[in-house]
Amino acid sequence: MNEWIADLQHRFAASADPGEAQRMKAYMRHQFEFAGIKSPLRKEIMKAWSQPLLKPAPSLSLIEETVRGLWELPEREYAYTAIDLLAKQLKRLDDSHLSLLESLVVTKPWWDTVDLLAGGLIGPLLLRYPQLEREYPERWIESDQLWLQRTALLYQLKYKQNTDKDRLFDYIRRKADSREFFICKAIGWALREYSKTEADAVIRFVGAEKLSPLSEREALKSIQRGNDPA
Repeated sequence: MNEWIADLQHRFAASADPGEAQRMKAYMRHQFEFAGIKSPLRKEIMKAWSQPLLKPAPSLSLIEETVRGLWELPEREYAYTAIDLLAKQLKRLDDSHLSLLESLVVTKPWWDTVDLLAGGLIGPLLLRYPQLEREYPERWIESDQLWLQRTALLYQLKYKQNTDKDRLFDYIRRKADSREFFICKAIGWALREYSKTEADAVIRFVGAEKLSPLSEREALKSIQRGNDPA
C-alpha cells in the first residue's frame, strides 16, 4: 500500500463516526461498509490530503495505483475519494484511461459510483475522444452487465448541445423493453437532461416509443414542471 493511501486512512480514522456509518450503510441497502464521514467533511479531508500530493503533479501511473488501491478498501468513502482524485486529474487523463474507468464501473458497482464515473469522468473523456464511442459505449450497451448498460445511457448526461441525439435515442431503443429499475431510471434521466436542451425532440421521441411508465415519467418531468402555472 502506498504512502498516500496510508495517510488518507489515518485521516479518515480520525473522523470516523460509527453511528453515521450504520445510517449510511442502511441507505445503501447494507451492500457496503462506511467510515461514517459525510460528504462535506470527506471533501474537506480530501482537499487537505491531496493538495500537497498533487504539487508537483505526480505520475499518472501513481494516480492509477492509488485509485485502484483506494477502490479495494471496504469503506465506500475511499471509492468516492478515488473518483474525486481522478476528477482533479481529468485534464491529464487520455484515451488509455477509459479501460481503468471501465474496470471501476464493474468493480463493487452501484449507482453511487457508477453515475459519478459515467457523467463526471467517462463522458468528458469520450467527448475528447469520440472515435472511442464505437469501442466502449457501443460494447457496453450490448453487454450483459447492468452497470455498463447504465453507463452507456448516462455518459452524455452533461453534453447538452454536444449530445449525439441519434446515438442516445438508439441506445434507449435498444433497452426500452427492459424492466430493470436502474435501466428504466437511466433512460428517463438521460431524456430529462436532454429535454433541457431539446424539449421538442424529447417530446416527439417519448410519444413515438414504447417506454416503461417510469422512463416516460422521468423523461417528461422538467418539461411538465416548466409548463406548470406559476
